[in-house]
Amino acid sequence: QVQLVESGGGSVQAGGSLRLSCAASGYTYSTYCMGWFRQAPGKEREGVAAISSDSSTSYADSVKGRFTISIDNAKNTLYLQMNSLKPEDTAMYYCAADHGSVGGPWLMSKLILSDFGYWGQGTQVTVSS
Repeated sequence: QVQLVESGGGSVQAGGSLRLSCAASGYTYSTYCMGWFRQAPGKEREGVAAISSDSSTSYADSVKGRFTISIDNAKNTLYLQMNSLKPEDTAMYYCAADHGSVGGPWLMSKLILSDFGYWGQGTQVTVSS
């Protein structure tokens, strides 16, 4: 059974940085896609960034140049480095995973459609002005 556990959330002032982590266990496939999503109160869930096992990445326009997604396969851990944080980045952040590896527009499509089969419980990020 796949389990995803997020950590690293917290409160930070605008302009600050945070690094989120997602520890994955129980996943036995060699190909995968993983992603970060967020949901603010009263808003729909939004795809933030995704990465596949072939190292393809996709980012939402709102975070390009500020956020970086990466993965440490040896530690089975997904990361999201968030720099230059803004109050509008405040949300619950979720880690997600899915079978298979896709890149380019297909990875972006998975991000836009939240097309991932496994989800974590989330970690809260609060950015104050």
